Amino acid sequence: MTQITDRSSPLPPLKPLIERARDRSPGLATCLFGGAVAAGLGLGSCAVLVMVLWISSPYPDSGPGGALHVAASVWLIAHGAELIRTDTLSGTPAPLGVTPMLLMVLPGWLAHRAARDAADPEERGMAPRTAWCGVVGGYLLVGAAATLYAAGGEPRPSWPSVALHLPVFVAGAAAVGVWTALGRPQSPLPGVVRAGLRALPAGLRPFFVRRYVRAVTRAGAAGTLVLVGGGALLVGISLALHGGLARASFGQVTDVWSGRFAVLLLAVALVPNAAVWGAAYGLGPGFALGTGSVAGPLAVTAGPMLPAFPLLAAVPAEGPGSPLTWAAGAVPLGAGIAVAWFTAGAAAPAFGERDEAWSRGRTALVAGAGAVLCGAALAGLAELAGGPMGVAVLADFGPVWWQVGAAALGWTGVVGVPGALLVRAWRLRTRRAAAGRWAWLRLRLRLRLPRPRVPQLQLRAPRLRLPRIPRRRRSPSPPPSPEAGPPVAEPFEPYDFLPRAPAVGGAEDWGGGLDWHDDASREARWAALREANGEERPPGA
Repeated sequence: MTQITDRSSPLPPLKPLIERARDRSPGLATCLFGGAVAAGLGLGSCAVLVMVLWISSPYPDSGPGGALHVAASVWLIAHGAELIRTDTLSGTPAPLGVTPMLLMVLPGWLAHRAARDAADPEERGMAPRTAWCGVVGGYLLVGAAATLYAAGGEPRPSWPSVALHLPVFVAGAAAVGVWTALGRPQSPLPGVVRAGLRALPAGLRPFFVRRYVRAVTRAGAAGTLVLVGGGALLVGISLALHGGLARASFGQVTDVWSGRFAVLLLAVALVPNAAVWGAAYGLGPGFALGTGSVAGPLAVTAGPMLPAFPLLAAVPAEGPGSPLTWAAGAVPLGAGIAVAWFTAGAAAPAFGERDEAWSRGRTALVAGAGAVLCGAALAGLAELAGGPMGVAVLADFGPVWWQVGAAALGWTGVVGVPGALLVRAWRLRTRRAAAGRWAWLRLRLRLRLPRPRVPQLQLRAPRLRLPRIPRRRRSPSPPPSPEAGPPVAEPFEPYDFLPRAPAVGGAEDWGGGLDWHDDASREARWAALREANGEERPPGA
């Protein structure tokens, strides 16, 4: 049989499909590329720094490949991963778990910036989930490649530590970046969290309100900052007191400038770690310098021989404490005061901001929650600042996280809760006293000041004054002499024939002293006018 194939139906055109695929935005691929670029920038920065130190070193013990392996290991330890040294004298691998906390700033900022640019509506405008998954995926791909490359060098990374710390670090930084790109929205809580809040007792549910959570966060953050800042101050004071040992340690490590510069860079990168160690010292538990050796304000026990390093030169000498070391207790005291002050500032704000203040129980609860948050933060920082530096004796190096967290919780709770109640009562009393003083002042002013009198308005009709016409005074004419001719008639003026009121003050009027209302005077005047004009009075005039 012959099969006939119908070829009359046209195939779908390829040009619209190509244009549609071209117009489609490669969102996930773009985000993957952004995460890979962020990881590559951080890795390249570490490689440049290590290569510069390797080139400037007069006695390099490896080639460029070894320097690049070290750069990859440094980049991994900047994410909190642990390294392992296998070239020890005993042949036993020794872990290196102390993470320089200052190195974590650059990788964290790069991952945060990549996620923010991917989710920013003004930039790429990707969906939040796509941006986060793409940036984290691209970053982890580069991290896996760097881990494979660094595994062939010395020191080499620990795979379990890398698998734990690297994804958590990148996921947290990218999540904060996406949240920042969206304008830091305050969306409702997830369903799991809301279900957990419903399971709480009815008396604790109103506590989980946004303003109370904000107050707890501020109080805990203030206590943490005071502790870390006070620890940095203690380290600075100890370095100033042991300045000679710190300077001598540079010469004991190496005698070339490139090596001293590398030691200086490492010391600078470990400054945040030293600040956390100083906070643990001020809290009381101190920090471990090896198994069985603890440095605290009460005493410093004997420990192993420490290597020559500038920051280790600040460790107090072995022996019991002194009043100078006991003064380190001012640091946790200041942290408790900070928790109390910020809690009271939210419980009883300044006068005029809110009429009602929190109750004593709610104020104490917020202060206690702030102390718990401060203790948790110090515990996490202590865990990150310390770690093993070897095996056996050096397996414990740095503060113990649970001891530091418990001490921070105790100090800030014991000082912060009563302090918050006292500051709240003082603010409320000051507010009432101020309100009372203002009320008494208003009352005294009301009693002392006279009542204002309203003036009575007296309206009178205005007087209309007409302008006065100026007078024309004439001097009396002399009597005519018989030798003179007939008198010349004066010019005619209408004012001469108008009646006029008597002049003020007895003055003569301008009519020549004649009264026109008098018949005799009028006749005499007419006679003078007729004679002057040569006229005769008509009969009957």
